[in-house]
Amino acid sequence: MVDNTVTIVGNLTADPEVRVTDSGATLAEIRIAQNKRKRNSDGSWEEGEPMYFQGTVWNDMAENASSSLQKGMRVIVVGRLNYRSWETQEGQNRSVVDIAIDEIAPSLRWARANIERTSGGSTGGSDTPKARDDFEENEAPF
Repeated sequence: MVDNTVTIVGNLTADPEVRVTDSGATLAEIRIAQNKRKRNSDGSWEEGEPMYFQGTVWNDMAENASSSLQKGMRVIVVGRLNYRSWETQEGQNRSVVDIAIDEIAPSLRWARANIERTSGGSTGGSDTPKARDDFEENEAPF
């Protein structure tokens, strides 16, 4: 199988749009614009044509993205490209390349983030070790 992992850094063009599927899964649609800038020989910047991307986040990450991210925020997205094609009711062929998002996070280049661990999901919950604050002087905190 071909690995088609992509990393995109850009700004959200809208708040994540959350919905629940008929089977009960939560998904959030993410829209990102990536501005292409290049430096001219005189040192000035020239704005290029922006590129727009659409991606999907599922389940707990969809809920976390919805409550943490908003329009205008700079984000880093890692995911896999998906190609979909279909025929409209008018008989026209359409296609789109979107991103199945595996990870999404705010960029810290021009912002700060306050991280709050959530419970549940496959990475948290009661099986997660609790943090300790009773370390010996030369003991590593992990």
